[in-house]
Amino acid sequence: MVSVHPYDASARSPRALRRVPEVTLAFWVLKALSTALGESTSDWAVQTLGPVPAVLAGFVVFVVALGVQLRTGRYRPVVYWAAVAAVGVFGTMCADVVHVGLGVPYAVSSTAYLLVLAGVLVAWHRVEGTLDVHDVTTLRRELFYWATVVATFATGTAVGDLVASTGVGYGGAIVLFAVLLVVPAIGYRYLSWNAVAAFWTAYVLTRPLGASVADWAGKPRPDGGVGIGQGLVTLVLLAAIVVGVAVHARRSPETRPAPRVVRTGVGAP
Repeated sequence: MVSVHPYDASARSPRALRRVPEVTLAFWVLKALSTALGESTSDWAVQTLGPVPAVLAGFVVFVVALGVQLRTGRYRPVVYWAAVAAVGVFGTMCADVVHVGLGVPYAVSSTAYLLVLAGVLVAWHRVEGTLDVHDVTTLRRELFYWATVVATFATGTAVGDLVASTGVGYGGAIVLFAVLLVVPAIGYRYLSWNAVAAFWTAYVLTRPLGASVADWAGKPRPDGGVGIGQGLVTLVLLAAIVVGVAVHARRSPETRPAPRVVRTGVGAP
């Protein structure tokens, strides 16, 4: 898919130009938290505000957060993860509206969103020649990136709900998706799988995993949850993300200014 190893540091785009963070443990932790936050916030908003006001509010927040991210022009933790959280909420609402509002079966919506996701990835690769997130250094590539992220959230939500509705339950879905998430990690680490394909596979799988955890914690006991409540789950997840982003912003070399180049020798000013 790419001519160089996508995680080879010598092949990466300059840090100052990238609009997406390095794929580290902190990235995956924050991604998992944001997926769970998207599920719990969406459910809480729909129950509290009603479906139409909740979807409209989610859309406005999504547009504003993504607009700020696109205008920033580089990776900044607070702006980027705020956009991810907004995408998580709105992507979840899109998937839920299709099923709850329009009555489309989970199997149909899951298939449709998978096709949309595949179409976005194919278009991105044909136009840019790469799907490596380390190469997201231009506005056009970032637009493809966020279109892919929205599609992964909608796909993951529909697939997660499909699995949970088959009788597996939220607990069973957590175990299933946790096991599936290990597959691309093992494939990349030990079986020489393509790093870009492994990344996007894991990225999609974190969505239903996070959603299943949020539903298991927040849903009432008769519905298969433990009954903590979507509002409380949302607050806990939001606090965890705020702390995580703050720690990441302080420790990550991506957030530090590039060192100044000092000229020496003949002709130096």
